[in-house]
Amino acid sequence: MSGIVLSASVRQNLLSLQSTADLLATTQGRLASGKKVNTALDNPTNFFTAQGLDNRASDIHNLLDGIGNGVQVLQAANTGLTSLQKLVDTAKSIANQVLQTTTGYTSKSSTASSALPAGSTSANLVDGVAIKSGETIAIAATTGIPAFSITLGASESLAQLNTALAASNLTASLNSSNQLVITTTNDAASSTIGAVTLTAAGTATFAAASPPVVDANSQSIRSSLVSQYNNIIAQITTTSQDSSFNGINLLFGDDLKLTFNETGKSVLNVPGVTYDAAGLGLGPLTSGTDFLDNNSANAVIAKVTAASDTLRSEASALGSNLSVVQIRQDFAKNLITVLQTGSSNLTLADSNEEAANSQALSTRQSIAVSALALSNTSQQSVLQLLR
Repeated sequence: MSGIVLSASVRQNLLSLQSTADLLATTQGRLASGKKVNTALDNPTNFFTAQGLDNRASDIHNLLDGIGNGVQVLQAANTGLTSLQKLVDTAKSIANQVLQTTTGYTSKSSTASSALPAGSTSANLVDGVAIKSGETIAIAATTGIPAFSITLGASESLAQLNTALAASNLTASLNSSNQLVITTTNDAASSTIGAVTLTAAGTATFAAASPPVVDANSQSIRSSLVSQYNNIIAQITTTSQDSSFNGINLLFGDDLKLTFNETGKSVLNVPGVTYDAAGLGLGPLTSGTDFLDNNSANAVIAKVTAASDTLRSEASALGSNLSVVQIRQDFAKNLITVLQTGSSNLTLADSNEEAANSQALSTRQSIAVSALALSNTSQQSVLQLLR
């Protein structure tokens, strides 16, 4: 106050005491907050730099939730792929059982030629009369049996003919009546042989082929395998549909997009696939039509094998994407730590140093109070004279 006159020594001690009090308040504030820079007024450069680091760390931290969800989406898809692979393997096992069960027919389709002369033997079918050199045997194609044609050589053996017939799922033999008998193999046991013709001047002819005769017990077993297979196919579709997380299903047509940085420029797009039964090229079978013989079983096995290869390829791609996401997730966590540490280095106070400062300032404050009291001693002496 302008109306009060203080001596120079009192004023100097008072200023020192006020300065000490300000420093003590600053130190106590740092100890309370743990920071040496609490506002822009404390250190503008450090304050705004630290704020920028904290903001970036916060932005990346907000992305971690999305990245974490992405990991779970990928893991859900991977779990689904593992189950689908097991189901496909089970379907393949069922189809393989068809190859191991009985033929399915008590007798297969066959056709026999007219009786051949004694000169026709398994070592040489060509006798020059019934069958002549250069004569062509042709068999019309039917379901399961490709068309067949062969021109007989001068010394055509039964073994040579069987080698040629194998590609059409047929086999030949000479019976006790010396007839050339052509029969379907197990692979085409459900098929009926087409018309057989000889194109030359020979006298041999082939009768119309007899159809295969169904083995009821065997076909009942095969029908049961069809039912088991269809149950697995249904499970493949439902498993694919259930492999979702948080509404995203990479195995049922959904895509996944993940953002890794605060600018949105670092992203990963994971395309979805549709791996229900139809998407894998599989479908239900029909009892009485499928699994009748080895050919139908092998056709199913080929489709199931292709589906298995597709699943393995997708599992490899999915594993690669999952590895990338997990690496970026760990990177983001470590980067947040780096940013927060950098911010802390700019703003945090050294508690040991500030505690020591507080003790020193408290001591200085006590000394200043004592000095101020001494400065007032002369005025107190005057006061004693006035009394």
